[in-house]
Amino acid sequence: MLSAPLCVLGVGYLFVADPHDPDVVMPMCPTKLVTGFDCPACGGLRLVHDLLHGQVRAAVHDNLFVLLCSPLLIYLLWRQARAAALGERARVPGPLAYGLAGAALVWMVVRNLPGWPLTPTST
Repeated sequence: MLSAPLCVLGVGYLFVADPHDPDVVMPMCPTKLVTGFDCPACGGLRLVHDLLHGQVRAAVHDNLFVLLCSPLLIYLLWRQARAAALGERARVPGPLAYGLAGAALVWMVVRNLPGWPLTPTST
């Protein structure tokens, strides 16, 4: 059960450290590093920081897709944690998994189109 304290530490770090600031130590997205494209989750750390500080408009700008999918993703994580605590497995239904993967792929293409206004922000 080490994952819960690590999540709390990570969220705490995001509360005090602003990922919009390029001088703050944050992990680099491997997709962005290799391809130069924003992946479906790029801007996710900025989104969490923005939400922790009540900046919903900035969160929408940083990653609309993850913001809209957050309730579902949080539910799936909760479901998996509960199943793991009971020694069970919580399978994600195939149509849901494929639907999320397809939507993420479409989001990645759309957000990398020239002129797309909602890109992760940096100061």
